[in-house]
Amino acid sequence: MEFSAAQLAALVQGDLLGDPNIKVNNLAKIEEGASGCISFLANMKYEPFVYTTKSSIVLVARSFVPKEKIDATLILVDDPYLSFTVLLQEYQRLTSLVKSGIEEPVFTGSNTETGENIYRGAFSYVGQNCRIGSNVKIYPHVYVGDGVTIGDNTILYPGVKIYQGCKIGSFCTIAAGAVVGSDGFGFAPQADGTYQNIPQLGIVTIEDHVDIGANTTIDRATMGSTIIGKGVKLDNLIQIAHNVEIGSNTVMASQSGISGSTKIGEGCIIAGQVGVVGHVKIANKTSVGAQSGISKGVSKEGTALFGSPAIDIKDQFKSIIVYKKLPEMLKRIEEMERQISQVQIELKENTDL
Repeated sequence: MEFSAAQLAALVQGDLLGDPNIKVNNLAKIEEGASGCISFLANMKYEPFVYTTKSSIVLVARSFVPKEKIDATLILVDDPYLSFTVLLQEYQRLTSLVKSGIEEPVFTGSNTETGENIYRGAFSYVGQNCRIGSNVKIYPHVYVGDGVTIGDNTILYPGVKIYQGCKIGSFCTIAAGAVVGSDGFGFAPQADGTYQNIPQLGIVTIEDHVDIGANTTIDRATMGSTIIGKGVKLDNLIQIAHNVEIGSNTVMASQSGISGSTKIGEGCIIAGQVGVVGHVKIANKTSVGAQSGISKGVSKEGTALFGSPAIDIKDQFKSIIVYKKLPEMLKRIEEMERQISQVQIELKENTDL
């Protein structure tokens, strides 16, 4: 499928600089471009490639001023990265195979209602008293427990497990192997050193436009609901414990873990392998660097944290500079101690005389 520069410029609301009739049929990184491809320049670290790329069309910022001749046709936009994302979405829409219909075998429990244009993959299970919206895609080997609600245009990829009673919003995507609504880690210690299981009677509520990565687990609440807010993006291999609340438009990278009853604010950015203790509140727009450990709440919006235990990122960087100098400082201290010891010996000798 081919598109002209003029068609693409109209799609991303950009201005053309070059041949409006040149056509492309593929997407490529700017450093790997070839004839018939479209690329983008968002990070100026890659600017040298715009002068050598073989791509036919390149998306650039309106503020970009070339230092050399560029052979490619340019489309000038406000945000090249965002515009390229728009093109990727359109390319995916036009080229992907849209699943539809009911494959066999599948199981559907009694008193379950489904909307229009449903896709059910083979060996998928939907329990009793469920409410499934329109345009929902349920891929093979998905399990949907009794009483689950799923909104319109949501996709459950192969092997997803949605436990009983959970609520999934509209326009959500849950990747393969994710588990929503498993029992929270609740055990009461006994006098004899054993643990008594605490029944987890709540649910998980996932609001609209949420993306959940492969093999991520979101535990059901002990009582009430674990809540994943609107627009949240969770990477693969994340653990969300019981009664956690994650505010809208927060993003979280792989292998992070949030302990029980913690409340994460809106618009937060949590990098990979971050751990957060339970029963704390994290303010809106908090940023946390990779492998950090948050051991207490964050009350100030817009705070940037790093390290374990996590502290203000500027203070952490200062500490790292000092830490790197510790071997040198140790040598200097040892030399000073040697010199002091020598002076003390000399003073004692002079006193004895």
